[in-house]
Amino acid sequence: MFLRYLTALVIVAYAFGSARTQAQLRAGVAKVDISRVASKPSGNTLYAKALVISDGTKTAVIVAVDAVAIAEIGSIRDPYLANVRKQLSAELGIKPEHVLINASHCHGSVHKDVEARTVQAVKMAAANMVPVTVGVGTGTENRIMENRRLILKSGRIIDVRHAYPLPPDDAVAAVGPVDTEIGILRLDRTNGDTLALLYNFAMHPIKGTPATAGDTADIVGFASKAIEENLPAGAMAFFIQGCGGDINPIRYKEVNVPRDAEPHGNLLALSTLRAARKIKTKPVNSFKFTNHKLKIPRADHSKRIEEMEAEKERLTKSLRGTPLNLKSFMSLYMKHSANGTAPSIDSYVYMRDEQIGRKDLTSLDERNLRDLERYRNNVHTMEALIRLLINKALLERHQMRNSAANMEPVEVEVVGLRIGDFRMVSFPGEVTVPIGLNIKKRAPHDMTFVAGYSNGYIYYCPTAEQLKNIGGAQEDSDCLIAAEWQALFENKALEILKALD
Repeated sequence: MFLRYLTALVIVAYAFGSARTQAQLRAGVAKVDISRVASKPSGNTLYAKALVISDGTKTAVIVAVDAVAIAEIGSIRDPYLANVRKQLSAELGIKPEHVLINASHCHGSVHKDVEARTVQAVKMAAANMVPVTVGVGTGTENRIMENRRLILKSGRIIDVRHAYPLPPDDAVAAVGPVDTEIGILRLDRTNGDTLALLYNFAMHPIKGTPATAGDTADIVGFASKAIEENLPAGAMAFFIQGCGGDINPIRYKEVNVPRDAEPHGNLLALSTLRAARKIKTKPVNSFKFTNHKLKIPRADHSKRIEEMEAEKERLTKSLRGTPLNLKSFMSLYMKHSANGTAPSIDSYVYMRDEQIGRKDLTSLDERNLRDLERYRNNVHTMEALIRLLINKALLERHQMRNSAANMEPVEVEVVGLRIGDFRMVSFPGEVTVPIGLNIKKRAPHDMTFVAGYSNGYIYYCPTAEQLKNIGGAQEDSDCLIAAEWQALFENKALEILKALD
């Protein structure tokens, strides 16, 4: 009798456990304002948005934070990630390794209580979980971004930054690639209403707005606002930053119109919504969330720093004296540009001088042209010096840091995530777009996406080819790691993606 009773209990327990395992996926969403300054204009508010997912046996959290990075730069500092994980483990029982936090890379400043507000968002999301169906798809957007690396005719590469001037137009040969794909995960309530729309895209959201002086959620803030306005009440849009390390908003250095992120955000929202509406969702019983450690070798920049010091001396010595200053240069430049044949005075005066055999005016013009060219060359040299000095300072800072660490490898987290047919792998740095394109091309499944800026921050992470240009552009100068990192990460990413099956 007792044996039969015990056997029945085992069968019931097994059935209950099996039912829990096979239960439909549940999810909850919430957001909390983390803006440093309250009452921001709509679309500029900074948020911590939480998506909590559970299959009955495990729970995971994806947090999208409107901030430049998690630690190192910006207003979120260590140990933010560790502290958030510790609180979620203690209060909700969520394993630390099941927490993924992605920074949008907008350059807004967050509130000093960002840790508590992030935890609050997760707790609110966990308290409102509902059964969901899952769908995945892709959209396309090619109108709002550009690769900021310019390939010069000399073979060198620089990038488009506000920190330093562009090279002469006739020195530019080509620009780098962009990734036009929007990766989309859609979670619907059982009645068909969308609960969450996660969209992955690669671009620096640093356009700015006329009203906020850069302290804004920027393009992705406006995009998420527009998406949410076109979804059922309570639905939430989650921007997940991709491999946008070398991708700027289009016409980033435009000086003739105000900087305005809203039109770019609206275009991104429209492309995302068009694609999301075509997605078909279906019940999903479980998900996979994996967390891996990867050791990345540090770079030794000492030789390149010496070369750049020699280049600085060469450029400095190439500057030439000239009688012109900015005022006289502009005056002469305008006169010679307006009329190259008679810039100094009316043309008939030149004709009269020619009649009497004088060359005073033509000699003056020739001398002024030589001085104009010398002044212009000095300006180009000055611009090259500015780029060199800024990038050299970045290299020197990272060289000091790597030396202080005795060149020990940098340990980073790489997260793998699968929800239905949606697959994503993350990395904690400003990964450049060719790496994202490489991984997606080599991945065994079509719906595979890559997120940078996640679970930490280790500065720019350019390709091995881009790192041959060390000191030329910000991506290859503001960099801690050696070129070998690319193969290590790409191979690890593919290993993780295959293991998610």
